[in-house]
Amino acid sequence: MVVERFSQDVINSGIFRLYIATGFFATLIFFVVNADFFTPLEMLFGIMGVTVILKGLSNMMLSMIISFFSLDNKKQELDFKYNEEKIEAMLSELNVQDIVAAEEKNKNAS
Repeated sequence: MVVERFSQDVINSGIFRLYIATGFFATLIFFVVNADFFTPLEMLFGIMGVTVILKGLSNMMLSMIISFFSLDNKKQELDFKYNEEKIEAMLSELNVQDIVAAEEKNKNAS
């Protein structure tokens, strides 16, 4: 769940779309500037090829980010919260038992 949320946040941030769009327009500018050396069909295939390669690279970068994402800190945080909740529940139960015992003691003393 944590990894899915993290990867969704990375995808929704738009950093990969910006990367691909930048590469697309850089390739487009390259072919327009060097139009004397390339035919229109070569330009079209070149632009599409570079865009597909950049999309593949962005997917590989996302998978590497996810694989290097450490869950140890998140696991420790969740364990701490779980243990904290258990301790609070046990303390509340102990307080209730103390109050009941004090009331019984006052009742017996009267």
